[in-house]
Amino acid sequence: MSEPETSERSAEIRFKIRLSDNHMPVSIEWDATDSGADGPQSTRSIMLSVWDAKEKRAMCIDLWTSDMLVDEMKLFVFQSMMTLADTFERATSESERANEIRVFANQFAEKLGFVRDAK
Repeated sequence: MSEPETSERSAEIRFKIRLSDNHMPVSIEWDATDSGADGPQSTRSIMLSVWDAKEKRAMCIDLWTSDMLVDEMKLFVFQSMMTLADTFERATSESERANEIRVFANQFAEKLGFVRDAK
């Protein structure tokens, strides 16, 4: 008897962080099997959160290079909050709570001197 076919497959995401002598990120590259890019891509910042089910808490890695400009970091954080709202809505179907995150993110953006549409 043969095993049933499955549609599962594996994918990989890899980060390569080059560090200075004092352990600060000098360069960050990432590559993913499904990215569609031809080889590693350079970036100035990453924010990675993973859920530890045993401890019931998020574990986070936030890295950025000295090349990351302050205005870029502000925009990156704003866009990450908007993405968080989208993720929250898809995962919970709680549109009102997701919109509250979007409202906060837009208020944050306005206080930083740039305004974005919440949609």
